[in-house]
Amino acid sequence: MKQTHRDEWRVMVTLKPRRPADLGLAGLDDLAEFVATSGPITVAVLPRRLGNFGFLSVSDSLASRDVEGDYRRRCDEIAADLRRRPQVDEVTVACTETHTCSYCRLRWEVLTADEAADDSTNQDTHSVEGEPVCCGPAIAEFRTERGIPQLAGAGEAA
Repeated sequence: MKQTHRDEWRVMVTLKPRRPADLGLAGLDDLAEFVATSGPITVAVLPRRLGNFGFLSVSDSLASRDVEGDYRRRCDEIAADLRRRPQVDEVTVACTETHTCSYCRLRWEVLTADEAADDSTNQDTHSVEGEPVCCGPAIAEFRTERGIPQLAGAGEAA
């Protein structure tokens, strides 16, 4: 069925700089009083790769048995540190999620409510909202789990 992969981990930070030093502009306190921005500044802080040891670089999968969890923990650590800084207004941990089918490895797509109501986009009269559209084994597993009749000639789920 559906597999979720998370990568491109990042910590999104919204800054509200009040002084030039809040932006790393040290030494301007005698000349400038404040930083005038048109609004908050949002930046992405990227964690160092798990496999980057400085003197040696290996793939993340060689450096960790739980790549996703270790990136999550590393980002949480960065976020905790950033939250203690006075110029930081908001911090969130984000990543890119990709959903694929465990059978065919294609991008996971399902019938929407509108598509399920439209006979031209259905596999048969038993197609319902949420049914995968990528391959026969995924459809068969989905229908078996929900007690929906199988596609004609599809047999049992793989």
